[in-house]
Amino acid sequence: MDLRQLRYFVAVASERNFTRAAKVLHIAQPPLSRQIQLLEEGLGVQLIIRKSRPLKLTDAGRLFYEQALQVLGRVEQMQEATRRVGLNQNSVFSIGFVASTLYGGLPSLVRKLRQHAPELDIRLLEMVSVQQLPALKEGRIDIGFGRLHHDDPNVVGIVLRQERLVAAIPRSSRLAELSTPLPVSELSGQKLIVYPKEPRPGYADQVLSLLHNHNARVAEVQEVREIQTALGLVAAEAGVCVIPASARQMRSDVHYRLLKEEDAISPVILNHRVGDTSAQIGLVKRLIQEMYAENPPWLDMAHNLLPDRPADK
Repeated sequence: MDLRQLRYFVAVASERNFTRAAKVLHIAQPPLSRQIQLLEEGLGVQLIIRKSRPLKLTDAGRLFYEQALQVLGRVEQMQEATRRVGLNQNSVFSIGFVASTLYGGLPSLVRKLRQHAPELDIRLLEMVSVQQLPALKEGRIDIGFGRLHHDDPNVVGIVLRQERLVAAIPRSSRLAELSTPLPVSELSGQKLIVYPKEPRPGYADQVLSLLHNHNARVAEVQEVREIQTALGLVAAEAGVCVIPASARQMRSDVHYRLLKEEDAISPVILNHRVGDTSAQIGLVKRLIQEMYAENPPWLDMAHNLLPDRPADK
């Protein structure tokens, strides 16, 4: 498999037609068809159902299409970033983040970072916590904001805060009749929606472990890819979901109750490479300190527990 085959497949999958895809790629149709055939042979699975008009993708083809788009997009980013550095243009500073941090301090931090270091070309890359560690060590990101503790000796993990967890509940549920803190055990018998579906371990495992520790035996667990999907399903009365408190602002058509137990928390962790003493890392830590001192709304102390000096390492 090579990048050319990925581009060819994406063109065919987008156009749903070999002839149109060949025109878009400015090549003849026979070599295009041959490369797709070689790609399928290399993978050992069929990607395209050729007998249908327009062409259809198999389940494997749909998955491969999504992944191919991400790979090609990343390659383009890598080429552009390398070109900028080589031409002594803006320095690239890449930030990995889990989606829920967008509803806390990450947007404010990025705005401050742009103001204080306008020469930086800041790239934001969504990735779950377990993906951030290899991305840091491989140099694909410079810092990461995740939610999983780790013991990797090559990555510094600084707990910025412990965020309280809340249950997102359909408005029609009996659990939505009150707004008082909800004991975790009262989630027993509910249909539970967790995210992300993969990779694991991740935030979903934190939630499942919390319920297990408090003997909350749910009726069913549905796994989805994103927090937005999970809350949409709650609004559709498909089940309940446990989310960080700052994410409550995402939807107003569901009911939220703070979980009562002290261990119903999820950390927000700043990760960076061991030994990275660059000015950018120092600036990020200083801006985080300033931001926390301002006591912004997302840092509501009823829903967050702070270490003595966040990010001061």
